[in-house]
Amino acid sequence: MTALRLGLALPQYGKLADPTAVAGFAAAAEELGYASLWVGDRVLTPLEPSDLYPGGGTPEQPYPPEFVHFVDPFVALTAAASATRTTRLGTSTLSAPVYAPVLLARTLTSLDLLSGGRVDAGFGLGWLRDEYTAAGVPWAGRGARLGELIEVLRTLWTADPAGHDGERWRIPDSHVGLRPVQDPHPPVLLGGMSERALRRVGAVADGWLPALLPREYLRRMWSVITAAATDAGRDPASLRRVLRINPREGTPVVTVTDLAASLKTVADEGYTEAFVDLHYVANDVAHALDLAAELRTAVDAVVA
Repeated sequence: MTALRLGLALPQYGKLADPTAVAGFAAAAEELGYASLWVGDRVLTPLEPSDLYPGGGTPEQPYPPEFVHFVDPFVALTAAASATRTTRLGTSTLSAPVYAPVLLARTLTSLDLLSGGRVDAGFGLGWLRDEYTAAGVPWAGRGARLGELIEVLRTLWTADPAGHDGERWRIPDSHVGLRPVQDPHPPVLLGGMSERALRRVGAVADGWLPALLPREYLRRMWSVITAAATDAGRDPASLRRVLRINPREGTPVVTVTDLAASLKTVADEGYTEAFVDLHYVANDVAHALDLAAELRTAVDAVVA
């Protein structure tokens, strides 16, 4: 069993959607010994959505009602960065293709500077095409768009002057004086479970952002990633895995005891990083912190 760096989702949506509470929550989580803090991303929640939430959406309830209230991820990370000293600060995940890469690079660089080099840039494609429509971005070709966006970000993070002339963006050669603290740049982590998404992780990312699934599924997907990394001439051992757990009613993981047992299993599988999202089981931010304290004690008792 490996040591496990445990994190939490910041209070960002549903009953916990209070931007004024983020700083206090972040400071308290760090004091409890949590190693990372994470945000998600939602652009909007349509009355008649184009797609059902892949985590169990139905025609009657197309997405979790908690998604209706959603604090901006960059505002939450800024508050957390200002209130903490050591915790990593990550996105799991930004719907990256709806953002302009030149603006995204500036924001993530500024956050990395503010935090002293603690940002993990986690990207995904999202699942709701209405969000792309609202942002004026085509849904078709979103995977290729993500690939080019990562290329642009890394150029803007490492070159000066920097520019880009690609299929989707043309950025004139420009001075880039703002540099991230992390060398060569903040880690780029990718979500996704499809064959194409997994191969993208292995080929271009610094790590993977999976959700908790039965271990045989996680093992199979990780094998696709490591094979893709080898094919690309990269060392699979250099890739991080940060597993997300969303406890909620109706799933096998609901209580603190369930969570501790799941996290022990995760550590036994060789994962060194995981985080827990308490939005579906906490009544408010204070309750979330109470649960976080209980969880920290329970995990320390079973996971080295």
